[in-house]
Order: sequence, then structure tokens, then C-alpha cells
Amino acid sequence: MRTMEFSIENNGHMLTIGQYVNVKEYVTNGLYSYMIEHAIGMSSPYRIYERLKTRRGKVLEVKKTDKFNIAVLGFEEE
Repeated sequence: MRTMEFSIENNGHMLTIGQYVNVKEYVTNGLYSYMIEHAIGMSSPYRIYERLKTRRGKVLEVKKTDKFNIAVLGFEEE
């Protein structure tokens, strides 16, 4: 299982552990980033060889830091 971190604002209450969510892929200057649908959270940019092979992930963890909250999603990739 591949894990990715998504920064989330004060909308972490919209995610629960074990919940499945869809992500959308965006391309900017050859880098790929992902947004949890309904603008809940955004990933950092990834190179082409790091692209996701699936668009559905499972919420594994929601954690808080001093700057922002982070949602950790797991993706089943073959």
C-alpha cells in the first residue's frame, strides 16, 4: 500500500479513519499533485514516475501539526 500526505485546513472533521475518498489529479509544469475531492486537502507535487495509479484512497490517519493538519491516505496500487 502506498501512502501519501495531504495538507488539510480546518476541514479535518470531514474525514474519518477508514473512510474511502476520491482524489483528482492536477498537472502544473510537469508536476502532478492531487486534491481530495470537494477541496478537502492537497498533496505536494510529484514527478511523472511517482504518479498515482488509482484515484481512490483510504484515510489511515489525521494528524495535527503547528502549521496545519495532515491527512494520511493509503492507495492500493499493483
